[in-house]
Amino acid sequence: MNEEKNGASLLNRAKAILLQPRQEWPVIEGEAASIVDIYKSYVIPLAAIGPVAAFIHAVVFGNSFFGITHRPSFLSSLSSAVVSYIFTLIGVFLMALVIDFLATRFGGTANRNNAFKLAAYSATAAWVAAIFQLVPGLGMLTLLGLYGLYLLYVGIPIMMKAPDDKALIYTVAIVVVGAIAGMIFSLVLAPLMLWTSTVPDASDDRLSGSVNVPGVGSFDLSKLEEAGEKMAVANERAQSGKATAVPPQRLAAMLPAALPGGLVQSNLKTSGTSIGGMGTSSASASYGEGNNRIELTISDIGVAGSIAAMGNAMNMESESQNGSVIEKMGQIDGRLTTIRFDSARKDGRYGMIVGERFNLQADGSANSIEDLRAALDRIDIAALEAIARSEE
Repeated sequence: MNEEKNGASLLNRAKAILLQPRQEWPVIEGEAASIVDIYKSYVIPLAAIGPVAAFIHAVVFGNSFFGITHRPSFLSSLSSAVVSYIFTLIGVFLMALVIDFLATRFGGTANRNNAFKLAAYSATAAWVAAIFQLVPGLGMLTLLGLYGLYLLYVGIPIMMKAPDDKALIYTVAIVVVGAIAGMIFSLVLAPLMLWTSTVPDASDDRLSGSVNVPGVGSFDLSKLEEAGEKMAVANERAQSGKATAVPPQRLAAMLPAALPGGLVQSNLKTSGTSIGGMGTSSASASYGEGNNRIELTISDIGVAGSIAAMGNAMNMESESQNGSVIEKMGQIDGRLTTIRFDSARKDGRYGMIVGERFNLQADGSANSIEDLRAALDRIDIAALEAIARSEE
C-alpha cells in the first residue's frame, strides 16, 4: 500500500476497519494497492501477532491440557510459531481465491485484487484478538476474532459488487468452501511444513507507543513495521532458495573443546535439513556427566529467526517465579534471551538469539544462571553475528 498517498498507517487502518467498517471498505476499494503491497505493509506484521503470542505463552507459561501443563523447548515453540505464521500468510491468499471464485455465483464481479483486500482486512479482528493468548485464562477471548465474519459480510457488496440481499449467503459460502479448501491444503502441505494499558500513538504513518499485558510484560510497538520488513526479506530469501543454513559441521567446530571445571566435550551430534528453500542446521555437545553436566547447542534457525526478530523489535519482556524456579524473557546485550533456573536443584537453561538467526542454548547443572551464560560465552558469538550480517 502507498501509505503516503492514502494517508493511513497500519494502526490507523486496523482501527478504522474494526470500528467503522462501512465507511472504511469504500476507501479500501478505491486504493491502488497490489497484493504484494498489502502483504508487506499489513498482512506480514499483523499476522505475526498470533504466532508470537503463542510462542511467548508456550515458553513462559507452557501449554495446559486438562490440568496438565507441558512446557515445550524454546526451539520447538519457535518452530511451531514459524509453521503457524507461514500457514497464516498462505491462508490469506487461499481465502482470496475462494472469494474471487464464488463472486460471479452470487451476482458479484470477480476481481482478484479486491478479493485479496477483502480477505486480508476482514482478518484484522482475528489477528488483533490473538494477543489474548499471552495471558493464561484469556485464550477464549480470541473468539472475538469471529467479528471478522461481520467485516467480511459488510465488505462483500462493496469489494465484490454482490447484491446486498446475497451478501449473507455469499459469506456463508466463503466460510464453508474456505474451510474445506483449508483442510485439503493442510493435509497436502502439512508434511512439507514440518521441520492493555497504554494506547499506541497513531499520529503519524508509523506505529509507536506500547501495550502492557498484566502478568506478561510491556511490548514496544514502535518497530513493528521494521520487523515486518525483516520478515518479508526473510520470506523472499526462502522463496528464492537463498536461505541456506550453515553446514552443521561448521557449527560443531565452533563448540568449545572443554568448559571450566574440567568439563570435557563428549557426545557431539549434528543435524541439518532443507525444506522448500528453508534450511536449518544444528550441533550440540555434552560436557561432564551425571549431576555435573552441561549441554551446549548451536542452531541455525534461518527464516525462523524472523519471528525472533519480531520479538526483539517489540522489546518483549516477561518474568515469573514458581517456588525456586525463576523464568525470564527479554533483551540482554541487545539479544532476545530466555532464562530458566531452579535455585534449589541448581540447574537451568540459558538461551539467546544471535544475529536474529542463530539460537544458542546452555542446559544443565550450574551454581547460578551466570555460570550457564559463561558456558555460552565460550562460543565465538562475534563470528556467528558476522555470518548473519554477511548473508543479509
